[in-house]
Amino acid sequence: MNKPEIKVYYTASVLSYTFRLSGYQAVLDKDELATAERFSLPEFKTRYIVSHGILRQLLAEFLHQSAANIRIARTDFGKPFLPDYPELSFNMSHSGDIMAIAISYQCQLGIDVECYKTRNTWEGLVKKCFAPEESAYWYSLDTADRSRAFYQFWVKKEAFVKAVGKGITLGLNKCVINPDKLSSFLRVPESGGLAKRWQIYVLDLAENEFGAVVCDRKDAVLHKIPIP
Repeated sequence: MNKPEIKVYYTASVLSYTFRLSGYQAVLDKDELATAERFSLPEFKTRYIVSHGILRQLLAEFLHQSAANIRIARTDFGKPFLPDYPELSFNMSHSGDIMAIAISYQCQLGIDVECYKTRNTWEGLVKKCFAPEESAYWYSLDTADRSRAFYQFWVKKEAFVKAVGKGITLGLNKCVINPDKLSSFLRVPESGGLAKRWQIYVLDLAENEFGAVVCDRKDAVLHKIPIP
């Protein structure tokens, strides 16, 4: 039996696709165009148009449809989905100028990517977002390793809440990663079902970039693909 596949499309520079801006803008729907107009900074507006245009073109390739004709709806919590093609799952994340889009079939999935930023508030964030088991593991690390470990936990938690589609209202400290097996969860909120249902897949990114996909399909094969 073939293993399920998750395709992850990635770019380290969304703005490098700006030369296609007019083409991307032409395929967005009225709601997306209205959202783009609300950005006061031109760079943010451009990044939004490009990223959502890329998403539509990738979905169009999967569905053999026109990018402009694809209907993208959102749940009450803001998770995008395709009402006409419920079998196709997708999720997008960006941080700074990096972006990643995960696409697969017959599953729930979420993706998160983050660029490293130095902070003075690691312990406060750990107290707020980590469960006791995770905190104990984090404090057991050498001080020099803690900031990167925080991001490694953070992207997995964010990917999970995006997969469930309820956002951080679930409580990141209730999405508990197993410190002894970092590809699995010890506990998840009730709306996520059983913890053993979910699997974590780490993305292989640059040194100061972190990313993860969480999916309710076990033993999936990830294909990291540059955005064309």
